[in-house]
Amino acid sequence: MADKSKKGDKPGAPPPGGKKEGEQPPGEGKKGKEEGKKGKEEGKGKEEGKEKEEGKEKEEEKKDEPPPKPKSVQPKDDVGTRKGCRRYRWELKDSNKEFWVMGHAEVKFLSVGCLLAALVMFTGSAVHPLLSLIITMEMSIFLFFIIIYTFAINRYMPFILWPVTDLLNDLFATAFLAGAVAFAVQSRQTMPVNYFVAVILIGVAAFFPLIDICLQRKHFRGKKVKKNVLVPPQKMAGAPKEEPKAEAAKPKDDKKGKPAPAAGAAPAGGAAPAGAAAAKSGKK
Repeated sequence: MADKSKKGDKPGAPPPGGKKEGEQPPGEGKKGKEEGKKGKEEGKGKEEGKEKEEGKEKEEEKKDEPPPKPKSVQPKDDVGTRKGCRRYRWELKDSNKEFWVMGHAEVKFLSVGCLLAALVMFTGSAVHPLLSLIITMEMSIFLFFIIIYTFAINRYMPFILWPVTDLLNDLFATAFLAGAVAFAVQSRQTMPVNYFVAVILIGVAAFFPLIDICLQRKHFRGKKVKKNVLVPPQKMAGAPKEEPKAEAAKPKDDKKGKPAPAAGAAPAGGAAPAGAAAAKSGKK
């Protein structure tokens, strides 16, 4: 029979120094922490390596891209290399600045204003159609030049000498308006007040183009007429020069070193030519 004491006995206690359930040996916790730290460090190293590779790729892409073109510095007093809208804006500002600062715009607007007022004053009285024709013609020409200079159209038509055309227009405008004043005075024996004021306004409008002629002289200062414009240009320095004509053929030396006799010359030693000897024999 089995012993009862063996059946009722409790499980024996673990031997001293044995491992309890759920407990880890003292060295295993430290190893786990160290492994965790190593894993984190490896993960950080991989991330840093990826970032460095991405940074290198971006730098290579930047190197491959062409550098941005710097904006060219344009001169203030010249159109430079401006093109398109940039050029038109510059031309518009420069043309209006020159047109208003030099006084051409003020003179032309005053002339147009005087002619328009004269045309309005003529409406209340009988006027010869030639006067109204001259007034409207001069007004249209002055407005034409105002539009040309205001919108810088003259800068895009350099084949026309605009200062010269403006100067000629002022001369003809003065002549036509002065003639209109003389004709208006001679055609009427009695002049109403409106008619008289209109004639005075036409005379004032004829005076302003003379002022514009004086202002046009600024365009011609310091400019001299080029001389010898029609003379053909000299030959280029690098062009090949013409070779001198071949000199007369020099007599060639004989084998012995003596120069050969020229054509038609008598042979050496006083010997006569064969033709002369035949002639002598014939005479005999």
